[in-house]
Amino acid sequence: MSKPVVAIVGRPNVGKSTLFNVIAGDTISIVKDTPGVTRDRIYADCTWLDMNFTLIDTGGIEPESQDVILSQMREQAEIAIASADVIIFIVDVRQGLQDADSKVADMLRRSRKPVVLAVNKVDSMAKFGNDVYEFYNLGIGDPLPVSAASRLGIGDLLDAVAKYFDAEKMEEEEDDRPRIAVVGKPNVGKSSLINKLLGENRVIVSDIAGTTRDAVDTEIVHNGTSYVFIDTAGLRRKNKIKEELERYSIIRTVTAVERADIVVVVIDASEGVTEQDAKIAGIAHERGKGVIVAVNKWDAVEKNDKTIYQYTNKLKEVLSFMPYAEYIFISAATGQRLGKLFDLIDTVRQNQNLRVATGVLNEIITEAVAMQQPPSDKGKRLKIYYGTQVAVKPPTFVIFVNNKELMHFSYTRYLENQIRSAFGFRGTPLKFLIRERKVKDQ
Repeated sequence: MSKPVVAIVGRPNVGKSTLFNVIAGDTISIVKDTPGVTRDRIYADCTWLDMNFTLIDTGGIEPESQDVILSQMREQAEIAIASADVIIFIVDVRQGLQDADSKVADMLRRSRKPVVLAVNKVDSMAKFGNDVYEFYNLGIGDPLPVSAASRLGIGDLLDAVAKYFDAEKMEEEEDDRPRIAVVGKPNVGKSSLINKLLGENRVIVSDIAGTTRDAVDTEIVHNGTSYVFIDTAGLRRKNKIKEELERYSIIRTVTAVERADIVVVVIDASEGVTEQDAKIAGIAHERGKGVIVAVNKWDAVEKNDKTIYQYTNKLKEVLSFMPYAEYIFISAATGQRLGKLFDLIDTVRQNQNLRVATGVLNEIITEAVAMQQPPSDKGKRLKIYYGTQVAVKPPTFVIFVNNKELMHFSYTRYLENQIRSAFGFRGTPLKFLIRERKVKDQ
């Protein structure tokens, strides 16, 4: 099922982030950040009227100085706009129609994407209602009065956005082919990797970071099996907007990961693993995708018999929140170990779809409880009644207990480790849902 992407765009100080926080935090649900992974909260998984979508806050669309307004605004806005299925264009009723609003409207028109125009800070229709009509001059549809701060008009706004969701696309049958997103920082060799796997220059490769402007889907057949590789776009680096562009690389990663089954996180061996790599990997982890960490340009690293173990330990330290991740050391330039990459993808795919029989699962849980007593609080001890697997991709388990408040994160992780020791589940996260079962229900 394909999830629509909704981007909030507009010039500075019109209330983009406020609107994002209201929609993500109050009106609809948001997936919590993964413990141990620090990153800006610029996207959220949301639900409105039983429709799921990804919301993006493009707060970075801000010119730093007057002489670079249009170039920076255009470059950064285009990234967000290109990633989105629907755009919320937000303007400020109190400041009135500005020239910069018109410039943004021009970019949106050229994108040919559906646009919903939100006129923010309309706290009182009696006071500001007539001022809303001024924004018809933008020529991109009916302006909707909202107040993000006062939470007014948000439902009508989301109704207007949801009208543009493609129901057929959201409900289409799943493609059986495994989809692999190749993600990572700019210039780590994502496009080179896909070209080497494909055997032809399908994706433009250059040493200039940012050569790839849009995500590209490439079908590759290996040993009779079709795989769809999603190459995430690189980003053009400029010192002044480096941090903002890193922000947009995360947006592109989110949209690519959303469509993938397995994520290959490409890391530059000569640079080592960075905080930005951890952020990118965290996106895949948070969305329950299979993860393979591919250390590229391994041929360029001076090594001895201990190098690969030392490097792996460093990776596991930085990516400690995803101990299940698989690692492979490759060279896209020479083709080193690329054949093994397909073997790893197949292994992770099998583990994502692995089902554990309820009887076997409960034997493992019973044994785990016998080896390590469940936690207690104020004389009350956690009781685990039984567990069952309810889904795959990722494998999802429901554990029934007497009091879910007693089910500490550490004990859930202990149970996960016991299940992994029995079944492996290499390369895929496991999801646990804790449910209470009252005594009267027994």
